[in-house]
Amino acid sequence: MVSKMTASGTPAAAIGRISEAGGVVLLRRGDATARPDGRSRRVNRPRIPNRSGEEQLGQIGSAGERHLQKLHGTAERAARFYADQVLDHLTPAMIDFVGRQEIAFVATADAAGECDNSLRAGAPGFLHVIDPTTLTYPEYRGNGVMASLGNIAENPHVGIMLVDFVHDLIGLHINGTARIVEDQELRSDVPDLPDDAVPGRAPQRWVIVDIDEAYIHCRKHIPRLKPVPQHRDWGTDDAKRKGGGDYFGAKGTRRHDTMLPVRSAPSRRS
Repeated sequence: MVSKMTASGTPAAAIGRISEAGGVVLLRRGDATARPDGRSRRVNRPRIPNRSGEEQLGQIGSAGERHLQKLHGTAERAARFYADQVLDHLTPAMIDFVGRQEIAFVATADAAGECDNSLRAGAPGFLHVIDPTTLTYPEYRGNGVMASLGNIAENPHVGIMLVDFVHDLIGLHINGTARIVEDQELRSDVPDLPDDAVPGRAPQRWVIVDIDEAYIHCRKHIPRLKPVPQHRDWGTDDAKRKGGGDYFGAKGTRRHDTMLPVRSAPSRRS
């Protein structure tokens, strides 16, 4: 069950992670229990002054980042980037950028830290900014595996990478805490939620992301691409119509972890 919207217009809680007993644990914005290891990137950070003298949250990034920065002598350079570029919300320019994107790369991990990275795509606007600290994207009908959603159900931390390969050649990282909401439930709370009219591409559920970090990815290694028209058969299970259903020849190939030990052939005696 999804709670009603808060005064700011954002959902207060939705599906978070699965407890050891198998029940669903609801997570709210800013919960310190969001990380499987008990740490949080949002709460209990000391406040430090930035270059303008304003207070901001300290200790951005992980302990691993800071250890390697110290080891390789990049701590000062990293500190400048943290202070100048890493925010806990989307700026108006970021919101406009999000609204123009047709592709998002979504990184998730399960409770044990096993990672997965997946692609989400749609018409510009399929990534919907509810407010500067809240983003949502749709989950369409797929192969039924639900790898990303399964990870989010165990570990709500997600990393979203947006890249403009066509016009501005720039990227945007968005890291946050994710929650899963069914389509009809979210639509009742977010009146301006986009509705995809393409047959077979109707959203079944949505992932709401409470934003922890938003920062730039510079353009120097981003290639320029040119979009071309392409017909897609949305919502089909036909391998040919889906396009490349068994492109890599995996069907019928045995996994290494299921193979029996190979016995050497007996030598022939003359």
